[in-house]
Amino acid sequence: QVRIVESGGGLVQPGGSLTLSCAASGSFWTIYAWGWYRQSPGQERELVAGFDGDSFPSYANSVKGRATISRDNAKNIMTLQMNSLKPEDTAVYFCSAEVQGMNLENRILWGQGTQVTVAS
Repeated sequence: QVRIVESGGGLVQPGGSLTLSCAASGSFWTIYAWGWYRQSPGQERELVAGFDGDSFPSYANSVKGRATISRDNAKNIMTLQMNSLKPEDTAVYFCSAEVQGMNLENRILWGQGTQVTVAS
């Protein structure tokens, strides 16, 4: 069984920074792609940043210039660092991973989410 677990959320003041981590564990061959999504009350889940299958990063316009994602393929970890946080960044942040299982089939798995609140 493969697990996706996020960590690093919390309360941050406007203008502050935080780092979210996402770790995949269990039995699988590789992580093909990663993504950070967020969802605030009454809103649809939106992509914040992610890596495609070629490990090329992409960012939502709303966080471009304020966010940096990185991945450690050996440890199966992805991180999201965000700076200059704004109240509108408040949301539950979810990690997704496209995992190639031991049967060589790919599937997208999600973590349980971590709350980020930006407020003074």
